[in-house]
Amino acid sequence: MFNLPQEVPSNEPDSEISIELAGAERVILCAAAVIVLANVARWLILAVDPDIFPTWNPMNLQAMLLTTLSGLSLALAHLRYSRIRRVTSVLLGGFVAVFSFAVVIEYVFHESLGIDAYAVSGHTAYPYLFSRMALQAALGFGALGVAEMFTFVRRPALVLVADFLALCQAAVVLTVVSGHFIAILHFFDSQTPVRTSVFTMICLLFLSAVLMMRRTERGILNIFIGNGSGSKVARILAPLLLLLPYFREAIRAQFISESRMPAYYTTAIVATVAVFVSCAILIYLARRMNSMEAEVNDLSLRDGLTDLHNLRGFRLLAEQALRLAHRLKTPFSVLFIDLDDLKKTNDTLGHQVGSELIIEVAEILKSSFRETDVLGRIGGDEFAVAGQFSEEHIAQAKHQLEVSATVANRSRTHPPKLSFSVGCVTLAAGGQETLDSLLARADQAMYSAKRRKKMTVA
Repeated sequence: MFNLPQEVPSNEPDSEISIELAGAERVILCAAAVIVLANVARWLILAVDPDIFPTWNPMNLQAMLLTTLSGLSLALAHLRYSRIRRVTSVLLGGFVAVFSFAVVIEYVFHESLGIDAYAVSGHTAYPYLFSRMALQAALGFGALGVAEMFTFVRRPALVLVADFLALCQAAVVLTVVSGHFIAILHFFDSQTPVRTSVFTMICLLFLSAVLMMRRTERGILNIFIGNGSGSKVARILAPLLLLLPYFREAIRAQFISESRMPAYYTTAIVATVAVFVSCAILIYLARRMNSMEAEVNDLSLRDGLTDLHNLRGFRLLAEQALRLAHRLKTPFSVLFIDLDDLKKTNDTLGHQVGSELIIEVAEILKSSFRETDVLGRIGGDEFAVAGQFSEEHIAQAKHQLEVSATVANRSRTHPPKLSFSVGCVTLAAGGQETLDSLLARADQAMYSAKRRKKMTVA
């Protein structure tokens, strides 16, 4: 039995990637939950012994609360969930956004909204636990909360809004998180203390990643999970384009901070490296686009069922082969094959069986001729072969086809039997006959062979 080819539209999501992303979302959300629980345990330990893990700067209460609520909002933001769950997801995202922007307002306008409330306790660690979160963390959670409110929208206009908000929050979170790690790694030899916990930044990054994965289900970001060549290129280049600017700036900052060479040479070196990397990406894209264009051209010249050339592809390549034969003054032959009783097979046994016969003929042709010969399915049940054959060679090829059909029929235990009629013509060396004329003569020879076969059976 032959398997018929099945094509998936390039704009449709790749189901395997969608499943992998769903699994990654669950793992990341669980990781964020583990971080929050670990920080809760850290605060409980501090109540007993403040000297345990003295270098561990834990998340404060606000950061743990907003991380938990943001994670719940993302976990509930699925179209397949009930309306109550989706509304709860929006409300949680809204609360995160309102609370975070209230913190921002306190920082910007120096007005207390009651958020920066210290616990009444004599323990030295508790004031930090109940203190106001850092401005950069508030900005990150605020952008995240606003984007979460639009996670599951379906209307086209709202989908565009959701994509815009998701990209904005990604920009805010990347800025906040990368700035935090640049500060704690002391790229610029700055001694400014970093107040925000690194765990808060990790949770922000995790939640932002889940939100961006969720946006790939619909909207402009679904390009990353499509089946097309463009989607494959996007998946390959996205990590590189995301990390390359930070890597470049880290190198530049390190050279400048250590004063290994003048700043203008450092800038020149980093710029040169960036040029070469950009050129490498450009070359890859150009080669990939050329490959994609070749694939598209090949598809337009191929028969989807048999992978032989279609009529357009056969004519194009056979004309080139004929011109070459004219130039080299070599014999050129055309062989025409018609599958017998295909309509009867389709009517009695179904089109699936008829398609299997067509594929079987195509496989026989592929195994019987050279790669340099032009093979084509030029009609529903018609095939053609063109190449630089002498009359003796094309007669041998015709005989080989008949032998292959006989061998195939011996192994068949059910109807129908494979049967086809063949006609062939040869253009002598130095002849100037056209391809259309050769095809017409081969077609006529095929019909003569079919009539003789029917007379013999009768």
